[in-house]
Amino acid sequence: MSKTTTTSNKTPKPMTVAAIEAAARADSDAQPLTAGHLKRMRRTPQAKVIRRALALTQEEFAVRYHIPLGTLRDWEQGRAQPDRPTQAYLKIIACEPERVERLLNQRA
Repeated sequence: MSKTTTTSNKTPKPMTVAAIEAAARADSDAQPLTAGHLKRMRRTPQAKVIRRALALTQEEFAVRYHIPLGTLRDWEQGRAQPDRPTQAYLKIIACEPERVERLLNQRA
């Protein structure tokens, strides 16, 4: 004898934007950041975002910009964060990728 269960044929109604907002605000662990919190936060360059914008693999990016592959992987996987000088370097790569590559690969 097989056991079957019946389910309702009613499909759930999608939540309205107001209902979604109310549910999110009711979660005490997930409150939105205040303007003060946002002002104090600093944006740091994201190596993965820059690399993907340049359509490079991790290996290509590491070789092109003289970054150890393991270090790049650690940054992208959140195991490590670039220090301040490296953050500046990543900003420069984001703004002028071809120029940085050209300067790094000049013959002495």
